[in-house]
Amino acid sequence: MDATFWALVALIIFLAVLVYYKVPGMMNQTLDKRAERIRNELEEARELREEAQQLLAEYQRKRREAEQEAEELVAAAKREAKIIVAEAKSKTEEYVTRRTALAEQKIAQAERDAVNEVRARAVDVAIAAAGSILAEKVDGKVSGTLFENSLKEVKSKLN
Repeated sequence: MDATFWALVALIIFLAVLVYYKVPGMMNQTLDKRAERIRNELEEARELREEAQQLLAEYQRKRREAEQEAEELVAAAKREAKIIVAEAKSKTEEYVTRRTALAEQKIAQAERDAVNEVRARAVDVAIAAAGSILAEKVDGKVSGTLFENSLKEVKSKLN
């Protein structure tokens, strides 16, 4: 009996003690628990990944919606700006037209007033001239009556 034989016997006894105390079953049970825990962690990681992908897709959708809404707001603002510019332009043109018409009316009125004033002065000068001519050629009473009648007639025609 040599040392190899006793090493074999010791190994067999050791294995028998391990089997007796159910060490392989405990090892299997521990490994099974660990495998189950790893499986659960992998499943949880997969669920978290799916959830993260859903959140990513939702945020991308929201970003696209926000971009589209921003584009719509910019387009609406541009349309409103064009409308405001067009309204301002038309109001300015109307204002200029009204002011031009008013200025033309004032000019026409001033022209009429000037013509009427010239006519009135011409009439006054003509009356004075006629009065002095009549005074020289006709006697005083007749010329006064004639002058007054002529004056009344001219004034009635002016009014």
